[in-house]
Amino acid sequence: MNNKFSRLAALTAAGLLCIIAAGCQKPEEVPPLQPVINGERIAFPKDGKQTVLLKSASADANSATAATVPGRLAWNEDRTSRIFSPVGGRVVALSAVPGQAVKAGQMLAGISSPDFGQAQAEVRRAETDLVLAQKSLSRAQELHAAGVIPEKDVHAAQADQARAQAERDRTLAREKLYGKSSGSAVDQQFRLTSPIAGIVVERNLNPGQEVRPDQAQPGNPPLFVVTDPMALWAQLELPESLLGAVKPGMAIVLRAGAFPDEKFPARIEFVADAIDPASRTVKARASVANPGRRLKSEMFVSAELAMPPEPAPKVPAGAVLLIGDKQYVFVDLGDFNYERRLVTADEIRLGLMRLRSGVKPGEKVVVEGALLLQQLLAARTQQ
Repeated sequence: MNNKFSRLAALTAAGLLCIIAAGCQKPEEVPPLQPVINGERIAFPKDGKQTVLLKSASADANSATAATVPGRLAWNEDRTSRIFSPVGGRVVALSAVPGQAVKAGQMLAGISSPDFGQAQAEVRRAETDLVLAQKSLSRAQELHAAGVIPEKDVHAAQADQARAQAERDRTLAREKLYGKSSGSAVDQQFRLTSPIAGIVVERNLNPGQEVRPDQAQPGNPPLFVVTDPMALWAQLELPESLLGAVKPGMAIVLRAGAFPDEKFPARIEFVADAIDPASRTVKARASVANPGRRLKSEMFVSAELAMPPEPAPKVPAGAVLLIGDKQYVFVDLGDFNYERRLVTADEIRLGLMRLRSGVKPGEKVVVEGALLLQQLLAARTQQ
């Protein structure tokens, strides 16, 4: 009897353990439905839970746009002079400092120059030779009139006088290139002057410094820079897509980070005839008035250019994928269906692309998450 009861208890306990174990077992999880890929289309399950990272926007056509291009300010080269010394020597005097207003012909620095002294000496020697030749010619003419010397001697004297005249003119012209001498004496003191009126905005010269004429080479800083800072140039970088719309004489607006709430009117003066092969941009130049001298040379600016109306749809730059040498976007067909389309796009301004083909105005384009859709297509292709 006891053996039967023990066997029954054991069977009952084993059964309870089986029931408990069965009750504690987790039900098998059902994996989520995978998107269906058919050619260039991707269809997600109707619940749309897998599309939370995707965002679409309408590719609308605006009636008019305003393109923004980067640029920097520079001195107006039509009103700027970069001054080097045409002679070698040592700086003995400085007469101008940065920020000083100067007139045309005003002395900027004094240089003790043997080169200039030689030019002065040649002028004085040529003038002396000319005076002697003129006297010799006068004497020869008097002697010929008196029958003392033949006519050929007069001709020789005339030739000597002409040569002396030419040499005097040559030396004077050379001295004029260097600048006017301080007097008739040979003092070797060269006066470095400003060729234009303006403001000294840069000086790279110190007392006692040696200067040479061969310093006037590309890359070497000038001794002085004189300019009119109330008129500046804006050097712009135009994308190829804007070439048809930007012309000389076009009015634009400049903005500077130092004055975020202000606009500075400017005008396009020049558009280059060549495209930079590295950046694929075109150089353009605009002039801007700076009466308060608040804008500074080398300041970064952005130029706003009013574009004519255009019916082409426009999307953010992140919506366009570059795969190889082709451009694609994903079009939102609705009900969690997406289609990859080949398009032709170009940049209107930083962050905005114009779709010339492949998408009609009003269609919805994936603007966030397009790369995820492309990865799904690529993974399917590799299988």
